[in-house]
Amino acid sequence: MRPERAALKGGLIVSVQAPEGSPMRHPDVIAAMAEASLTQGAIGVRLESPEHIGAVRRRCPGALIVGLWKRTFADSPVYITPGWEEIRAVWAAGADVIALDATARPRPDGQELEALIRRCRDDLGAPLMADVDSVANGLRAAQLGCTWVGTTLYGYTEATATLRPPGLELLAPLRAGLPETVSLICEGGIASAPGAMAALGAGADAVVVGTAITGVDLQVAAYVKALAG
Repeated sequence: MRPERAALKGGLIVSVQAPEGSPMRHPDVIAAMAEASLTQGAIGVRLESPEHIGAVRRRCPGALIVGLWKRTFADSPVYITPGWEEIRAVWAAGADVIALDATARPRPDGQELEALIRRCRDDLGAPLMADVDSVANGLRAAQLGCTWVGTTLYGYTEATATLRPPGLELLAPLRAGLPETVSLICEGGIASAPGAMAALGAGADAVVVGTAITGVDLQVAAYVKALAG
């Protein structure tokens, strides 16, 4: 499957991830969950780490994979594919689209978003998904060359800490301002089919759902907490 906008329309991308320390984080388990998602009609999967991307690519060679690598650094709050090393590793592992933080926050080692996007285009020819927290950052990312824009970080940055995903209110102004060729993805906080439909109705081309489908650890913990009163 190609990552162009027309191929994504109305589709579900499943984020298949597991937290550190979870037995679900094993590459074989991630690959099995990814295959199950694709078998049931998901148009693609979003995966974290080169190891998991590689495992799914081997098991599902035709899958559309949005890849990222979460790494933390002392000098920056950016952790989703923060630098060139992570970009190269995600691409080499077999991702079709590389997701990266495209907010205005400082990156590790003083790396600049504009330079990273340019180098990615020139050296790899890789499509990029901009994970953003605002309309302004989404439009800027598209101007710099990202071909997907996602609302992934709405509610997860310092500037949006008082807001709660999903960022449905970002979708209409983003769609109005983005080029026709740029795909708009709603990600974060979608926990039901009606919620996914609302995102499409607000202007998203496709939706990413993670915890509500594959987040076994968080889902079970939430039920146990609720039942304990």
